[in-house]
Amino acid sequence: MVLKTFGWSFAVTALGLVAAVFYGGWTAFWIVAILSIMEISLSFDNAVVNAGILKKMNAFWQKIFLTIGILIAVFGMRLVFPVIIVAVSASLGPIEAVELAFNDKEKYEQLVTDAHASIAAFGGMFLLMIFLDFIFEEREIKWLGWIERPLSKLGKVDMLSVCIALIILMISALFLAPEAHTHAGAADKTETVLLSGVAGLITYLVVGGLSGYFENKLEEEEEREHEEEEAARKSGKRVTALQVGGKAAFFLFLYLEVLDASFSFDGVISAFAITNEIVLMALGLGIGAMYVRSLTIYLVRQGTLDDYAYLEHGAHYAIGALATILLITIRFEIHEIITGSVGVILIAWSFWSSVKRNKALAAEGEKARPHSEAGV
Repeated sequence: MVLKTFGWSFAVTALGLVAAVFYGGWTAFWIVAILSIMEISLSFDNAVVNAGILKKMNAFWQKIFLTIGILIAVFGMRLVFPVIIVAVSASLGPIEAVELAFNDKEKYEQLVTDAHASIAAFGGMFLLMIFLDFIFEEREIKWLGWIERPLSKLGKVDMLSVCIALIILMISALFLAPEAHTHAGAADKTETVLLSGVAGLITYLVVGGLSGYFENKLEEEEEREHEEEEAARKSGKRVTALQVGGKAAFFLFLYLEVLDASFSFDGVISAFAITNEIVLMALGLGIGAMYVRSLTIYLVRQGTLDDYAYLEHGAHYAIGALATILLITIRFEIHEIITGSVGVILIAWSFWSSVKRNKALAAEGEKARPHSEAGV
């Protein structure tokens, strides 16, 4: 099971490390290895959240996520994305940006750093909306009940998460925009943060809304599946839930890709603290992204999220922490060790709480059994 799920990740790791040695020797080898580990640690919460969405998709779309999706993740976000943000921020053409990445690495790194405010605002708002919608939703199983119970009641207020997100964005733009001590610089950065944050919010609402719509439609169709199949046979037309599932899965897949893009922001930016070689960045982050994909599939197939009820809660709290960190980094630098550790700690805590819950439920089950049955 492990080899089947992680086989491609192992293969990509071997190829990536060999490519690194050929490209830049053993120094490049260690840089790629470090980047891979960093990407996995920063994106573990991504895998848990992905698994919660992916388990709703059929085997075909799970395979699409692991094949075409990984191409988008590796080449799109880990290779093309850094070039695009440099091209946009520096008003360069794509070819010029690529030449800059290979020929003037220091200037390329500086341009990416200059674009950090807009990247952090976009990613921070997208991830913040995921966290707010989760925490305001009424759910049967609660992890930190003293927080989740009152917030789930507040969640009954329409558009509350959007209002809170916009308030946080305004505060971030006014007080966290860099160069606030110079009037011109503050105005420019404030506008950049606001526009980027609103773009992140709109992206979440559009993609999340579409995926939610088709997911609900899929559930409705599944409830009427047998009746529809019978009617289809009589009319000579076969309308199955697979067609509707395809539409729903497509938008869920799109949602997952945008989600992965938002999660990858901190990894791409953190990578510049280790190297400004775009090839090594793509290799290291790509290997890490592959393991995140495989881990997502593993969690789905093993049913880990069902067995450990609080794991998804921990991942969403980690998302909230990452969103907060991204917004803070608009002005202040936070070490990537802190960024990665917060998510790992929250997920580990939720896993430990889940294990305790399972033991408690098992103990209650034993007590509830009749004495004669327990003695068998």
